[in-house]
Amino acid sequence: MTIAPTDDRRWKPLQRVILPYDGQTDVVPLYVDAGTANGIRLVEDDTAYRVPKARADKLNLVSSSAAEAHYEDFLSRDAMTVRPGQHISFGTYFNAFPASYWRRWTSVRQIRLVVTTRGQGTVVVYKTNARGSIQRVSDRRVDGEATASFELTLKPFGDGGWYWFDLNASSEGLELVEAQWEGLVEARERSGTVTLEITTMNKPQFCIDNAKVLANSLDRLEAVREILIVDQGTDKVRDHPDFPEVAAALGGRLRIVEQTNLGGSGGFARGMFEALESGHDYVLLLDDDVMIEPESVTRLVTFADQCRTPTIVGGHMFDLYNRTTLHTFGEVVDLYRVQPALPHDDMDLGHDFSNSNLRQTPWLHRRTDVDYNGWWMCLIPTSVIREIGLAMPVFIKWDDSEYGLRARNAGYHTVSFPGAAVWHVSWGDKDDLVGWQAYFHERNRTITALLHSDAPKSGRVLRESVQNDVKHLVSMQYFTQRGRIMALEDLFDGPESLHEKLATKLPEINALRAEYPDAQIKEDVDEFPTPKAGRLNGPTVSPSKKQLVPWALKTVTRQLLKAPAEDSSVRPEGFLAHRDNKWWRLAGYDSVVVSNAEGTGASWYQRRPDHLRSMLTRATRLHARLFREWEQLAARYRAGMPEATSIDAWRRTFGRHTAFDSGRTIGDRAPEPLESER
Repeated sequence: MTIAPTDDRRWKPLQRVILPYDGQTDVVPLYVDAGTANGIRLVEDDTAYRVPKARADKLNLVSSSAAEAHYEDFLSRDAMTVRPGQHISFGTYFNAFPASYWRRWTSVRQIRLVVTTRGQGTVVVYKTNARGSIQRVSDRRVDGEATASFELTLKPFGDGGWYWFDLNASSEGLELVEAQWEGLVEARERSGTVTLEITTMNKPQFCIDNAKVLANSLDRLEAVREILIVDQGTDKVRDHPDFPEVAAALGGRLRIVEQTNLGGSGGFARGMFEALESGHDYVLLLDDDVMIEPESVTRLVTFADQCRTPTIVGGHMFDLYNRTTLHTFGEVVDLYRVQPALPHDDMDLGHDFSNSNLRQTPWLHRRTDVDYNGWWMCLIPTSVIREIGLAMPVFIKWDDSEYGLRARNAGYHTVSFPGAAVWHVSWGDKDDLVGWQAYFHERNRTITALLHSDAPKSGRVLRESVQNDVKHLVSMQYFTQRGRIMALEDLFDGPESLHEKLATKLPEINALRAEYPDAQIKEDVDEFPTPKAGRLNGPTVSPSKKQLVPWALKTVTRQLLKAPAEDSSVRPEGFLAHRDNKWWRLAGYDSVVVSNAEGTGASWYQRRPDHLRSMLTRATRLHARLFREWEQLAARYRAGMPEATSIDAWRRTFGRHTAFDSGRTIGDRAPEPLESER
């Protein structure tokens, strides 16, 4: 049945079909699937297919593909050639239509697929259910210059499922001219406006590269009224040689704000603040070290415009260096542990679409509901910001997840939206639980627990914190543990002190580096003395749960009572690659050189029983105090956080720390000072 628009409703583009940029052949599987059109067919009892965890199992599910999409097949961002006799599927991450998300969160119930082609062939439409079972919906033969239109319903997508289409070329070949998914929406609806904000710290090249991508896509970014770069580094974006050209190409939409390094939360809060000041409907927060798929911006805004209530909408994160690998399809917070968790058991972290495409991966068809979305790419309505405030003033770590929990408690949902994404450095290439960032992980995780965990004494948070103290100490990571102790001490200063610590805490932590060899990184391992010859120390596998407690007691006792080898501070006992940097292995050494996660250098870990003794004592006392005072401290944070995250509190902080603003200045109004500033 054909549904005609009325005075109250009209067809509006929801999602364009897009193709890779020139030369981006490594990401082709995210846009088109060449070869077998139908993927695998799932039997009704599909448990084995839904939970393939072993790599070999995954590979066994992949259908062989005799055909490939070639570089010259892609004619533009919208058009491509389908070679004679070839099948091309658009059942892919960027081009399948995430029907269940539109069904769950918006009022759209009728959609339309419009495909314009040139040549002979067939357009075939498919859908799936939440189990990933593929169902053929409709098909249309096309000849010459043709437009095939399919009107479709979203009613059966309550728990999951996608729509997509395939093109089957005749012996003469077929060309896709353009295609898009449209929705029947309210005719008088106004499209929202966006401040797109990038927080950066000494990554001007990333910022310039992404600004160029945005400049080349301005015709599709009408909603983006301002591109704001909050520059907190010493290597300034405006000093980059390409900056004048990029600024001109963006036609007055680019603005630079330079401020003291207030961390990610300070940069993102500035983006929220400026979006409010501009009167825009949304702020889109982006990390600096990403590559943008610009169509994602339009998709987030279009989806958010159609949500029934104001909704935070985030994009997914692909690996910047393995670009077909998706890190996570959505996250929740386990409030008993206050740790990120997967929303359901059959999800798979680090999914590589080059190994198993969307049609061959059933768990991707189940709708994933989340608590928060990482701020590598996250669209937040300014109406939500006005009600619940800006980011926590915590520099880095846990600001995005805490904000999602805060929004949820206020009745606002977060959606991690398929088909919108950036490429970002993966977690596997970082180890931010060690080093200067350990302070922020420990403090901010505990603050989040104080604010949001209703479990008695925060469930497992304190127990796991003590366990982590022991792990770091027996691993000779004394600089890391010093930061964790500082974090526990600062917790008792309450939310009133968070703003004043924003610009000072990192320099304070870094000033301690000289005291700890494990904090000093050298680029070349030959800068260290040659390790002793001999076998590697320590077990090669983690102790079992049954063995863990007696093993830990024995290890801590040995490290407390047994002096290190006399020459351990002169010559290391060995060298450990980062992948072997496990606490149960490090605990067997007196002295060892360890490479870092980034592969940029190594540090010399040296056992110090006096550090172990003093730090373990301090940490134990702080945890005991935290346990005793948990309820009072939780009440203090819950009462004080609305002021700490308020627009006025952040306005004062920005007023003190803004160095350069190419646009307007911080408002003239002088709010009342915080209690800690009086």
